[in-house]
Amino acid sequence: MAISSFQQTSIATYHAKCDIVHMVQITIRDLHMKTGEWVRKVADSESIVVMDRRRPVAKLVPFTPEDQEMPFRERPLVKGFSNLPKLPHDSTVFLSEDRDRA
Repeated sequence: MAISSFQQTSIATYHAKCDIVHMVQITIRDLHMKTGEWVRKVADSESIVVMDRRRPVAKLVPFTPEDQEMPFRERPLVKGFSNLPKLPHDSTVFLSEDRDRA
């Protein structure tokens, strides 16, 4: 028996809702009132779902060592990037001056 796209979507939604049900859920007000407490709970490897009127709007997850990696450091330069002019100072100064000229 083939599963329709509607049934597949329903199944995916069901699984997503099941995952949320098993997580700690807090309201935006709870997060506002006890931010430090909730952040410490998340730091202890506990994911938390933030709800707005019984609707999930955000998910707080623990920080992992992989989050700290710098993937751009290992990336090869884009073609032509090495041809850009070298600035003798911070590029933010150059951008500010360029905006002031406009």
